Amino acid sequence: MTPTPTVPSTRSRRLAAVPALLAALALTAACSNSSDSGGSGGGDGGGRALTGDCAEFQPYAGHAGTTVTVFASILSPESDNLEKSWSGFSSCTGIRISYEGSNDFESQLPVRVTGGNAPDFAIIPQPGLLAQMVKSGKVVKPPAQTVANQDKWSPVWKTYGSVNGTFYAAPMSANMKSLVWYSPKAFKQAGYEVPKSWSALMELSDRIAGAGGGRPWCGGIASGTATGWPATDWLEEVVLGSYGGEVYDQWVSHEVKFSDEKITAAMKTVAGWMQNPAWVNGGYGDVKSIATTTFQDAGAPILTGKCFMLQQASFYKAQWPKDTKVGPDGDVFAFQLPAVNPGVPNPVEGGGEFLTAFASRPEVQAVQNYLSSPEWASSRVRTATGWVSANQGVDKSLYTDPIDRLSADALTDPAATFRFDGSDLMPAAVGSGQEWKSLTAWFAEGQSIQKTAADIDAAWPH
Repeated sequence: MTPTPTVPSTRSRRLAAVPALLAALALTAACSNSSDSGGSGGGDGGGRALTGDCAEFQPYAGHAGTTVTVFASILSPESDNLEKSWSGFSSCTGIRISYEGSNDFESQLPVRVTGGNAPDFAIIPQPGLLAQMVKSGKVVKPPAQTVANQDKWSPVWKTYGSVNGTFYAAPMSANMKSLVWYSPKAFKQAGYEVPKSWSALMELSDRIAGAGGGRPWCGGIASGTATGWPATDWLEEVVLGSYGGEVYDQWVSHEVKFSDEKITAAMKTVAGWMQNPAWVNGGYGDVKSIATTTFQDAGAPILTGKCFMLQQASFYKAQWPKDTKVGPDGDVFAFQLPAVNPGVPNPVEGGGEFLTAFASRPEVQAVQNYLSSPEWASSRVRTATGWVSANQGVDKSLYTDPIDRLSADALTDPAATFRFDGSDLMPAAVGSGQEWKSLTAWFAEGQSIQKTAADIDAAWPH
């Protein structure tokens, strides 16, 4: 499961406020001077040619003085960065983008849509919610240019923005789940090397456990009403890394059940890893303590030497203390989780967000075309660190943060076996319901694999 950014701490990033503000002011001035417009929004002056720094926005011009509304779960400060990323577009075209973020987005959006008060756009983080919105009949298919922009993404992303084979929503952002956080300083001091295979990772875990210092792994799956979601990631990583994309796809659609021998074997692999009493939960307690440790706090013992590794997504970077140096020679860094089966090429699990339209006015389509383009993705990367796109048209040299670059390399690798977060693809009653509950019981109570799998299967809608 990808936790939606309803709590700023889960995905917040520090702003590069002064440079971004100066850049926005310079671009606004350039656009105002070049457009020679007397309109309140500056912009394209009613369709005049854009010149200077504004020339790049010419394909979107002709709609000055209009407003397009966007609704999402992204909150400040991340939403501040989002709005800065399209400020040049708005200044030059005269199209005002009115953004609203809500910590109750998932429940509010269906109410607004069915009540006739839909936004022009919603930024939807779960394909399951997208399917629900399409079923309402209110989602508008994207224009031709937005469809063409998908050529810069791996083809599988287009399937996640599609419902029943029809493409509806362009991907905007991506996040990398398949990471292991560790301390380069601690590894160097102990003589450990970053493992390149699953067998090497397990051997390293045994070696750390035998050294008698900190435990090899720490973890936490507590997350309020979403408790259990990190455990779904661990299982998804192992299923994808063991069997590849085809079996993973069959599993998330329930063609392959949780009680299938492939999935129960994957659960045994997870148990041997994250339920090994000699390996976990450094700094907090035994296996059961994983269920009561918050995912935000889970990695803290890495900084004190009480544990050495944590499997968590790229957005976990926001949880380290402000003065923590993140990098290859820093206090913490990350490496990509290896495939369980070496025959699966570069398995990558991730999440993302999709731009979903509920209107087809020309200015709405202009915004849709821009926000699905590599030019906008590049603008968002320049605005502030902590955001990644799987758009292959983005120059990777724009990524100044090492975790962002590591994530972008993996997410844009054309040879990777990329799959979206499985619990986000499953029906809500399962992915964010019974699976969370059952996997939590698996850790907290030592519930058997057989009962855990059977309970999840039983929750699947008929």
